[in-house]
Amino acid sequence: MKKKLLLGIVSLLMATSVTAGTAEGDFQDYIVELKNEAREIGISEPILERAFKDIAFKEKAVKSDRNQPEKKLTLDEYIPRAVPKWKIKQANDLYQKHYKELTRIGNEYAVQPRFIVALWGVESNFGKLTGGYNVIEALTTLAYDGRREEFFKKQTMAALTILQQGHITPENMKGSWAGAMGQCQFMPTSFLAYAVDGNDDGRKDIWTTEADVFASAANYLKQVGWDDTYTWGRQVQLPESLDAESLKGLSEEKSKTLAQWQELGVRRLTGKALPDVDIEAWLVQPDDKDGRAYLVYNNYQVLMDWNRSHYFALAVSHLADSIK
Repeated sequence: MKKKLLLGIVSLLMATSVTAGTAEGDFQDYIVELKNEAREIGISEPILERAFKDIAFKEKAVKSDRNQPEKKLTLDEYIPRAVPKWKIKQANDLYQKHYKELTRIGNEYAVQPRFIVALWGVESNFGKLTGGYNVIEALTTLAYDGRREEFFKKQTMAALTILQQGHITPENMKGSWAGAMGQCQFMPTSFLAYAVDGNDDGRKDIWTTEADVFASAANYLKQVGWDDTYTWGRQVQLPESLDAESLKGLSEEKSKTLAQWQELGVRRLTGKALPDVDIEAWLVQPDDKDGRAYLVYNNYQVLMDWNRSHYFALAVSHLADSIK
């Protein structure tokens, strides 16, 4: 019996080893195909050689993609964790430290600097948590995995284009398991669309140059439709009689003026009347009918374009409101 069990274990290990070896071999064949596609869009041989040097299938990236957290916190649980007191203090300290540069960039792109700092804080803890994955390795692994092949192939080609343009070296192109890069965690296609050179040194360095990080974040917001003449929205009280389920949502037909929401009985969190401002607003209630309710403006929609998560947008918004 023991002998059979031992033989079974050995056979399983051998089969696993063969499967892994086959998978790695197939992955390297896939890399050859990607290189050919990259050549067609003008990526040079030296860049390809450096970018794909020692690239291997990154199982950890696949596991991270497949095993994203399922437990959902309520906003009452999430916001204090995402925007703790120490982060609020650090955000204010950094806002003051970079005030001159942030003001210049804010004026240039018509974006309030506090939102730039808030995005910086939520995305990467002010540049401290940017990810240690080789971006090309992570992206090619996820493309090969096949669940979202076209998306990750597109990101791989965009990442190679960034290398070709000379903004970062292959060795220093680090990011998250999903390929989000730098202190503002841009995906490669977002980098190509929105990254800018904030200090006029000829490179768009969102990894180590704060001026580029700030300007790139501001440019993203501006290009997507940010309006610095107003804010993002506010938490509100809803009357018990309001049919929030049928009214909430971010689609165009769900918008109402603040005056219309006022008529429906919606009030500020303090119970006071809503601002007397002619502006369109949407009702969002990310948890359920007993959870937090917000009236949000178009700037909130812009934050949702950055990351399609109410929790992300609200974390950024609450942090921005805490920066003075």
